[in-house]
Amino acid sequence: MADRREYEGLLDDEEENDEGVSPHLSPLCDPTHLLHRILVLVFMCFLGFGSYFCYDNPAALQTQVIQDMGLNTASFMQLYAWYSWPNVVLCFLGGFLLDRVFGIRLGTIIFSMFVLLGQIIFAAGALANHFWLMNLGRFVFGIGGESLAVAQNTYAVNWFKGKELNLVFGLQLSMARVGSTVNMNVIGWVYGRIEAMLGSTGHTTLGITLMIAASTCLFSLMCALILGFLDRRAEKILKKEQGKTGEVIKLTDVKDFPVSLWLIFIVCVAYYVAIFPFIGLGQVFFIEKFAFTTVQARAINSIVYIISAPASPLLGFVVDRTGRNVLWVMLAVITTLLSHMMLAFTFWNPWIAMCLLGLSYSLLACALWPMVAFVVPEHQLGTAYGFMQSIQNLGLALMSMAAGSILDLKGYLFLEVFFIACLCLALLAVVLLYLYNSYKEGELNLSASERTSRMKSEDAQRLRVPQPSVEDHDHLKPLSPFGLRIRYLSRLGVQVSLDISKRLMELAVFSHRCVVVLADAGSQVFSGLQECPQMSCASRCPVTLPETNAFVLINFSCVCASIWMFVFDCNPARVHESVDAFSREMCTVLIQMHTLHGVIGIFNAVSWQFTHSSFTFW
Repeated sequence: MADRREYEGLLDDEEENDEGVSPHLSPLCDPTHLLHRILVLVFMCFLGFGSYFCYDNPAALQTQVIQDMGLNTASFMQLYAWYSWPNVVLCFLGGFLLDRVFGIRLGTIIFSMFVLLGQIIFAAGALANHFWLMNLGRFVFGIGGESLAVAQNTYAVNWFKGKELNLVFGLQLSMARVGSTVNMNVIGWVYGRIEAMLGSTGHTTLGITLMIAASTCLFSLMCALILGFLDRRAEKILKKEQGKTGEVIKLTDVKDFPVSLWLIFIVCVAYYVAIFPFIGLGQVFFIEKFAFTTVQARAINSIVYIISAPASPLLGFVVDRTGRNVLWVMLAVITTLLSHMMLAFTFWNPWIAMCLLGLSYSLLACALWPMVAFVVPEHQLGTAYGFMQSIQNLGLALMSMAAGSILDLKGYLFLEVFFIACLCLALLAVVLLYLYNSYKEGELNLSASERTSRMKSEDAQRLRVPQPSVEDHDHLKPLSPFGLRIRYLSRLGVQVSLDISKRLMELAVFSHRCVVVLADAGSQVFSGLQECPQMSCASRCPVTLPETNAFVLINFSCVCASIWMFVFDCNPARVHESVDAFSREMCTVLIQMHTLHGVIGIFNAVSWQFTHSSFTFW
């Protein structure tokens, strides 16, 4: 019976496919099957749902937070600033923590717990009527929010690299926008239901509403646990390693950033400070200026995210097919500038301006962020993107507080003028980027076909092997042991004289001439063999003098040939020519004469003679 089980086990091992997966697994349980990866994708998309849902809780409840907590607009905008402060640093450390400290699975769970804990502290601050506690909650929430997005992208690369990765990134971005849209349109209704149940408004109603919103973060934490289980299971079945972010952060690379990258940073900061703070303060703006109801104001304030969900993958495809990234970024900035001017100086239907704002926001994200890869080498991408996110969060933190102060002091008109000024700065940076790229003949504004042809030509030039010229023929020869030693010493920092080769070559010539003298030297050496107290060649070694001289000549010829090859940085065949014929003839004689005992005697005699005699070879 045991043999039967062992035989079946061997059959099961033989039936495994090339990736180590048993064919008996159902498609939903097979890590290599599409259905299983779709299941993983579902949990992957909902991994960031809670984070994006709760991020804009203050924007969806702007009026309620200000009234129930007794705040002004500047204090209200601190809720967004405290979210951004930790990410000024964590943008550099998030990938390192996931790769080197926690690992992707444990890191995702930890960051999901930070998001949940931050939202609970935020809600508890509202329940206790302590605004400082609410700011602390947003700070903790920010620690996990941005790093959780990095973990989500790492999971996507680990499961879908080389298959459906672009589609997966688009679906993740769309799900993030769905979370923000659902928050904008649902959380206010939840607040109304809690208010109806309690019979009054106040910080308690606000706290309960925010605590209910924390349930979405709990759901995301459950998705993180399930994803960790599925990834661990796939790792065991497929015998693969944990996914890594691939980020390499070196702050010393900042000094090597080109001018075009700094212009991209300016565009990023100046553009996004006119988007996110505006959405955070937009609900009251539409109520006051356009007399919208609260429901209508929430709907139009969320239209940017609604449009971005389906438009981001489509516009990304268009940019990939056409190229011209700088022109697309310029178009996005100009369209956003026109949208803010329409909202500030006209009473036209705001839906037009907000729809244009949603399209331009999606277009800029698709065209701006990939440009970083065109201006920095691959080993600096992690540093460049980390620095870009860090500057973006720093700008959002500062400009959020500035926007709140401007609104309290001057009103919405001056706030819109402030946003227009930021967009003008972004437009100026884009124009300078276009001119600088044209001057340097860079890749930022090439069409897709031109970019592809340039990449092919660079690859061909890199792979092309030039034909050696007559002058370069000697340099292409393999290095001799001498050349290798000289190169090794120079790598170690040893100062090697330029004429050392010449002097050593003269020494080698002299040693080579000594081969001719060895015939006479051999007779002198073995003239003292009879005087050797340790060994007598006549009594112990049946070796004649010509035979002994032949052996000595062969050995010393080989020694001199070795010295010659060591010194000359050339083909050793030149050295062998001078001793080859002579050595072959002498070796033939020695083989015929059975010189095993004679060899031992000769070496002892030579050592004694060199020690006790006044004879010197040189």
